[in-house]
Amino acid sequence: MTKKVLHIITGLNDGGAEGVLTRLCLHRKKVQPVVISLMNDGKYGPLLAQSGIAIHCLGMNPGRPSVRRFFRLVRLIRKEQPDVVQTWMYHADLLGGIAARLAGVRSVFWGIRHSTLEKGKSKRSTIMIARLCALLSSWVPDKIICCAKKAQDVHADIGYSARKLRVIPNGYDLSRFRSDAAAGAKVRAELGLGSNDFIIGNVGRFDPLKDHFNLLQALARVAECKIPFRCLLIGKGLSPDNVDLVKNIAELGLQDSVLLVGQRSDVPAVMNSLDLHVLSSLSEGFPNVLAEAMACGTPCVSTDVGDALEIVGDQEACCPARDSRALAEVIIKLAREKQHSPSAWQARKITSSDRIAEKFSIKAMVEAYEACWFPAACDENR
Repeated sequence: MTKKVLHIITGLNDGGAEGVLTRLCLHRKKVQPVVISLMNDGKYGPLLAQSGIAIHCLGMNPGRPSVRRFFRLVRLIRKEQPDVVQTWMYHADLLGGIAARLAGVRSVFWGIRHSTLEKGKSKRSTIMIARLCALLSSWVPDKIICCAKKAQDVHADIGYSARKLRVIPNGYDLSRFRSDAAAGAKVRAELGLGSNDFIIGNVGRFDPLKDHFNLLQALARVAECKIPFRCLLIGKGLSPDNVDLVKNIAELGLQDSVLLVGQRSDVPAVMNSLDLHVLSSLSEGFPNVLAEAMACGTPCVSTDVGDALEIVGDQEACCPARDSRALAEVIIKLAREKQHSPSAWQARKITSSDRIAEKFSIKAMVEAYEACWFPAACDENR
């Protein structure tokens, strides 16, 4: 008999948790998924609905919780009668977890995506809700699924029930994220980039935690070393109307080297257009963009945040956050490798894609979630 899993998430706009939830639903094996968004249907709601998955949107304002909508959530959970409720991120963990218990659901699982909870890096309200969840973690959830080992450690340290914490890494659809030279060449041609240009890229929304200014400072150092490159900044808010960003680029003399692309829907093609993807973040949980780039055969450089090193698998390709000099040194090293050692560069590309296929497939992620939700059923099938 098919089990019903009800997912509760804050919203369905573009983001790591939203993408993982969507992949989990679309590639499920033994469950019937239903999704409740506390806010709206965002980017992923229509995609899920087109695949026949029931979507409910409550229209909540995340900054001003509604008692009426909360009890509507409780009634909706009772109506759906799920075997399991899986919540995603702090607001949904708190509201969705309590609502599920009030609705009589016996199996409730929380989902954690943050790996940093520090003043100045996370919102004060986010830290407060996380600490409230920590107090409730012994009562509300059966298990707490973290996307990264760093996230598990951080939340155990602030008081989450350590015995309930589990790590399930994100998984990726390797039929979408794969090497595709033709798709990459098409993106380059569209953006006016040459086939022999050294293209650096950074995919991710404009946000203080992504630390694009650190990346730009590193690129200025790369330019000083007379290494020719073009850098694509891709994501929400990374467009020419971002006045502060444009000003910073000009002040560093990078206006001819950095291209503000904005948000795009063809991320696999974009990843294939890059020679090197650079993550410059201050904080991450399990940075999806690294795995997505590597699955396409694009080597990565990253600040050592969250589980970035676990994904990249190369300590020499990682450096401390907020250190533009160290970031520049790693970029320069790999740029010179591509220029002077084509065979080593090709081996790096193959190693990148092989690592994701071996460690972070969507099949492994789906099986891990379903085994966590229904351990008895999985034991019977062995």
